[in-house]
Amino acid sequence: MTSHPLAKLAQAAALAAAIAAVVVMPQQVEIFDLMQYTLFAAMGILALSLGFIWGYGGILSFGQTAFFGLGAYAYAVAAINFGDSTGAVVLAVLVPAGFALVLGYFMFYGRISDVYLGVITLTVTLILFNLINSTAGDEYRIGTAALGGFNGMPSIPGLNAPGNPDYLLDPEELWFVTGGALILVYVLLRLLLASRFGRVAVAIRENETRAALLGYDPRLTKLAVFVVGGGIAGLAGCLYANWGAFVSPTIFSLALSAEIIIWVTVGGLGTLIGPVIGCVLIQYLVAQIGTQQAFNANLVLGVILIAFVLLLRRGLVPTVQDLCGRLVALLRRRAGRAADSLGALKEAE
Repeated sequence: MTSHPLAKLAQAAALAAAIAAVVVMPQQVEIFDLMQYTLFAAMGILALSLGFIWGYGGILSFGQTAFFGLGAYAYAVAAINFGDSTGAVVLAVLVPAGFALVLGYFMFYGRISDVYLGVITLTVTLILFNLINSTAGDEYRIGTAALGGFNGMPSIPGLNAPGNPDYLLDPEELWFVTGGALILVYVLLRLLLASRFGRVAVAIRENETRAALLGYDPRLTKLAVFVVGGGIAGLAGCLYANWGAFVSPTIFSLALSAEIIIWVTVGGLGTLIGPVIGCVLIQYLVAQIGTQQAFNANLVLGVILIAFVLLLRRGLVPTVQDLCGRLVALLRRRAGRAADSLGALKEAE
């Protein structure tokens, strides 16, 4: 991460703009559009989870939807049984984080290579999809919550005020919660990366052998990064379930797993804001394609992925940062030359 004053100023300005957008959005758009932006914000949190573990931990997870889906189902089951969303939200984060802890332990301490990490996470997603898809009978219940199999779980209780089940959040309040959660997760990840743990995680990503020789444990650090990413994805799943009041096994689909990777690739690997921007842009594009029905959305996503891999390998945000850095350097050189010329004129006088 850069410590350039202009970069810090730009980050502070972007954060202030995001907070302002969350506050004023309900007064500027219709309810339908606000619900659409709420979905974008929830998916932005999911994009952040992969952007963090892949961009800063060097862990490419093809199955981030496993934690996303577990968070959604954990919230749905807990909210139905508890009758209160307060504890359900906590479980929606802890269950995927715990699953990531167990899965990550066997992967990282089993010294599985990076290539097989992606295969394993993808396989786990497929297993969860088939497992939940086969729970259509009435006997498949957790407490009073029927899992529903391929039919999904409809009429999921929405978020309520903490400790007050009678006060359900309306669409505007759900937007404030989801948009605020996106900003909060971004800030917390930024602080985490600025800490000693974050610097060690980046060092391990750059050169794992050298970090191990310096006395750090790459397995433990990678496991911690993986668990944090799993918990964040679970929070996104919880907010997604609230947005639609419905969850089904398609939440574990391979199409969504691939789409998350496209978000991060388009936005820019090694950044936090990049995955969010890529997520919003791609989702908006897919939504527009869906309304016009002129193109196949999956075909367009494939073309976008190929174009960015071939033309903009670093993604939008790093490319813009490089261009801005070159522009600032050019302006400084011109300013320096102008100052030198002015000084020479004064000496000549």
